[in-house]
Amino acid sequence: MPATRPIWKGQLRLSLVSIPVEMFTATKSGAKPSFRQIHEPTGKPIHYEKVVDGVGPVEKDQIRKGFEYSKGDYVLLTDDEIDAVKLETRKTLELVQFVDEDEIPPMYFDTPYYLTPADELAEDAFRVVRDALRKAKKVGIGQLALRGKEYLVSIKPCGKGILLETLHYEDELKKSDSFFSDIPAKSSDADLLDVATALIEKKTEKFDPKAFKDHYQAALRELIQRKLKSKGNKITTEVEEPSRSPRGDNVVDLMAALKKSLEGGTGKPAAKPRKAPAKSAPRRKAS
Repeated sequence: MPATRPIWKGQLRLSLVSIPVEMFTATKSGAKPSFRQIHEPTGKPIHYEKVVDGVGPVEKDQIRKGFEYSKGDYVLLTDDEIDAVKLETRKTLELVQFVDEDEIPPMYFDTPYYLTPADELAEDAFRVVRDALRKAKKVGIGQLALRGKEYLVSIKPCGKGILLETLHYEDELKKSDSFFSDIPAKSSDADLLDVATALIEKKTEKFDPKAFKDHYQAALRELIQRKLKSKGNKITTEVEEPSRSPRGDNVVDLMAALKKSLEGGTGKPAAKPRKAPAKSAPRRKAS
C-alpha cells in the first residue's frame, strides 16, 4: 500500500456493482522551491492578519463564509450548513457514460489521481472494471464531490491500477474562436510544408518524460545554494542573449532556416542548462 494517505475514500459504482476504492494524488507538491515574503531589515517572515474595515483584527471564530448576492450584501453560511449539503457523489463515483479514449479534447483534462482498491475484498471487482476498460478501449465518465466542489472526472486503466483525471466543465473553458479569429484562413506554402513535415518526422521519437527537466527550478536551486555560500552578498549572473531566429514573415529566410534545421542534429530539448558564472557583470544589450 502507498505511504501517503488517500484524499478520498468511497465507492466506484458501475450499474449495480459498487467497489470500495481510495484516491491518491498523482503529483508531488514539493518538486519546486517555495518562497516566503521576508522583512529585509529583520530577516523575519511577513504575517497576514484578517481585518475588518473600521474594526481591525478579528478572531477566527467570528469569521463565516458569505455569498455576495448583490453589491455589498451577503448571505452567511456556517460550516455545518455547508457540510449538510447532501450529494451522492461525496461518497460514490458512479460511471454514467463511456467514451472512446481519444474523444475527450486535451484542454478538458486537469489534474491526475490514482485509484486503488480499498481492501483485498475489492480487488477482484476492481480488476474486472480496469481490464474491461482496457479491452473496450474506453474511458469512464462520472462526477465526484471533493473539497467543496463537484468534479467531472474520467477514469482509465493505468498499469495495475486506474488513473482518475478531473475534467473542466464546458463553461469553465474559453472558446478558441476569439483567439484564432484573426489568423488568416489560407493554406501553407507547399514547399515550406514539405520541409517542415520532414523536420518533424526527423525529430519524432518515443516520448520519454525522464528526458525533460524543469531547468528554471534547477537554476533557482543553484542560485539559492550560491546565495548561501556567498553569506548574503549580492550575486550577479550573466544574462544570455536569446538566439535570433527568422520571424517567419519572409518565405526565403524561413525556407533556409528549415533546411538548415533539417540538415543539422536532432537538437533534443532536454539538454542541461549552461552553468552561469558565480560573479560577473550582466551583459548589456546592444542599443
